[in-house]
Amino acid sequence: MNNNEIKTTIKNIVVEPFYEDINGETDIFLHCYKAQLPVILKGPTGCGKSRFVENMSYKLNKNLIQVSCNEETSSVDLLGRYLVKGGDTIWQDGPVTKAVKENCVLYLDEISEAREDVIVVLHPLSDYRREIYIDKINLKIKANENFMLVVSFNPGYQKGFKELKISTRQRFVGISFNYPNEKKEIQIIIRESGIYESVAKNLVLYANKVRKLTELDLSETISTRLLINAAKLIRLGVDKKIACNSSIIQPLSDDKDINESLLDILNLYF
Repeated sequence: MNNNEIKTTIKNIVVEPFYEDINGETDIFLHCYKAQLPVILKGPTGCGKSRFVENMSYKLNKNLIQVSCNEETSSVDLLGRYLVKGGDTIWQDGPVTKAVKENCVLYLDEISEAREDVIVVLHPLSDYRREIYIDKINLKIKANENFMLVVSFNPGYQKGFKELKISTRQRFVGISFNYPNEKKEIQIIIRESGIYESVAKNLVLYANKVRKLTELDLSETISTRLLINAAKLIRLGVDKKIACNSSIIQPLSDDKDINESLLDILNLYF
């Protein structure tokens, strides 16, 4: 894998991203920044973890470097590598090195998906040392008080070799995320899509019904993100059932029986 294949986003957020605080997570995050403590976000897909980090970066007036980790993400991808350009060999910083040097908020999404050598690199960055060591150029870089490390993972499906070790998790302050309560989720959908309250309410009722049905054996359940996608299509005039099928059901499963069950439940609300 080369650096061009890593999904890395660098954002200078000038307009505050909308985020609805659920359980005091904003306050604990800001206090962790002041105390120079790294944070681990735990929660299901589509519950607002990435939006939360964007919102915090805005509040702290800091650039955000976000890396979406996968099973091929290595320490070299994150720290940097030598590249050949025009006959010269030059060093190119990876996103972690860049974030430490420039005092950014560094967000490593789905950290447990990365290779083990990534975790080893993060250990000295996530404890009292707050530093990285780049062996290829024999350079140690210490983060100052303006740097913030944030990682996330989804404990709902992390099993076996992808499970984040307790010894690693104990280096972080944990913030647990879940889907908002009915009232807040309705307001979030309205705010993000501009849909009518009655439609937003039925979307949330549908999602909550499905979320409780463990017998469907879904690897992921209906997220707030999927509800917002459906609401946006409905707002543009797409038939409600078609919008929900395309934006909610189809992304969740390819199993014909499961999809039929999800459609049957959908008929109760639309």
